[in-house]
Amino acid sequence: MEGVDENASDAASPGWDAITGALAGLYPDQEPRHFGPVIRYRLGGPDPLDGFSAWKRLEPVPHWHIVTYGFSELYEKESDDPEVSGFGFELTFRPTCDPAEEEPPMWALDFLQNLARYVFDTGNVFKDGDWMPINGPITRDRETALRSIAFAEDPELPALSTPSGTVAFLQVVGLTEDEEGAAKLWKTARLLDVFRARLPLLVSDLDRDSLLTDPDVRRTVEEGSARDGSSTGYLLTELLSWKRRRRLLGGPVYEVMVGSQQVEELTRLLPRRLPFGRSLRLAGDSGEQILFEPGEQDEIAEAEGALAVRLTPATATALSATLLARAGDYAVPGLPVTWRVRQTTIGP
Repeated sequence: MEGVDENASDAASPGWDAITGALAGLYPDQEPRHFGPVIRYRLGGPDPLDGFSAWKRLEPVPHWHIVTYGFSELYEKESDDPEVSGFGFELTFRPTCDPAEEEPPMWALDFLQNLARYVFDTGNVFKDGDWMPINGPITRDRETALRSIAFAEDPELPALSTPSGTVAFLQVVGLTEDEEGAAKLWKTARLLDVFRARLPLLVSDLDRDSLLTDPDVRRTVEEGSARDGSSTGYLLTELLSWKRRRRLLGGPVYEVMVGSQQVEELTRLLPRRLPFGRSLRLAGDSGEQILFEPGEQDEIAEAEGALAVRLTPATATALSATLLARAGDYAVPGLPVTWRVRQTTIGP
């Protein structure tokens, strides 16, 4: 990654020009710092994003406002959807800084390139309200409690119409691990709304502690989760399998094997999903799936390779109270399932 000249776009780059024009309206009196790869991705370079622009801000707190170029179609239209440009968004990021700082942090640009590699490699796109664990600190350049991220509409950049379609500006927001847990149990957008009073413009401050250490914030978040339930309907797990055993008398019984780490998440989410009429899907790396659904009576069924577990509110509560995040076999009376929990740990 290196600095590039102010005329960073190609001669025919209507998408790039549209983004630059939108930012010029926000920062009419400031020339941004521009950065880009030595060899662009479309010419065989390793970095998916063609560039970044960064503006220095002193208000409401000192920070850099960094914007990507490359998730959307910067040059000619290539995708099939005429309404959406490329992946449909660009990312923004607002790391706090020292007022005297003259250059944006390189770790922030590298981090955004890594997010781009994930999108380009998988085809999975980010949306307003998404959260994402990043399996470590947001930067290894210094100590920080930020080890997860969320995505929200940039508070100062509305969606943009370009010749290639619409482009949204999604801001990356650094979270601590317990804040990520709170996002899972509630709704990310609601959580960030609570945080805005303490994180103006949703800046990412490497030096901050979890906002949930504030009793008022924690109480507001817990009350919101209990009132609204959770928007998380999908959990991924490395360890998941199930099998059916026939009995001489009566219907079949089932054995489900799951890791202890996922049990902890499962027992927290079930009371925030099923009583609100929402299902919860647990998916394993090898394709195994268990679908928990609210029901008027308890029922176990097999459908398209998945195990559907329909639970009454009382049984859902009993299951959440019975399962423990430690190795052992667990069962709820009346439910023909043995839950075999195996110890799992988070890798380094």
